[in-house]
Amino acid sequence: MKKFFMILAALATMAFTASIAFAQDAEVPAEEATEQVAEAAPIAEEEGPVEVPLTQAIKTKFIEGGPGFMALLVLCLILGLAFAIERILYLSFAKTNTQTLLEKVEAALNKGNIEEAKTVCRETRGPVASIFYQGLLRYDQGLETVEKTIISYGSVQSNLMENGLSWIALFIAIAPSLGFLGTVVGMVMAFDDIQKAGDISPNIVAGGMKVALITTVGGLIVALILQVFYNYILSRIENLTIDMEDSSISLMDLLTKYEDKIK
Repeated sequence: MKKFFMILAALATMAFTASIAFAQDAEVPAEEATEQVAEAAPIAEEEGPVEVPLTQAIKTKFIEGGPGFMALLVLCLILGLAFAIERILYLSFAKTNTQTLLEKVEAALNKGNIEEAKTVCRETRGPVASIFYQGLLRYDQGLETVEKTIISYGSVQSNLMENGLSWIALFIAIAPSLGFLGTVVGMVMAFDDIQKAGDISPNIVAGGMKVALITTVGGLIVALILQVFYNYILSRIENLTIDMEDSSISLMDLLTKYEDKIK
């Protein structure tokens, strides 16, 4: 899993570098852009409005929002998704068929073989099997000790499942903040242009306002995407936690029956 996360981090760095290079390459000199618009105008008048492809529209908005701020927003999205995907895969591998596990443990205990039950838990992946194994390891110390071990190790497993969520929450908070920062910078640019021109012109104000709105929208979109993944991960953790608690109670019932049987 660590190797997988390192690969994702490397991909995120590459994507960030590529986004900056893309933004720099996509900038077109003003004169060339004016010539292209002038050449395309007659055609547009004859054929009607030309539909702009979605990718081209995104590129345009990316440049208009400012490559610096937009690249930071893209970086937040990529890193946030990397942490989210890592957590989703971890939780997917942590999912265990607890009913089957309990049946195998019960079958081993019915044979009077506590070591076989330990082996079943050790060879099964997931937090539930790990909790069972830690509890069975301390069976010779009494059921009270087993119960305390299960509770303590259950808390450890819950913390492991929540590992990395703070980073996703950080990117959810940073993305809108970067968007609002772009808004402030855009407003400052607008007022600077007004001061230089000595006149309040709609064209002058529109440039700064456009940057402000695009960065704000970008930050909110990134935050919304990451929030969906964050809530999905929380729901998966909640389901696994409920499964762990229910299975732990079932294990204690099995051990109680086993102890009564061997007395």
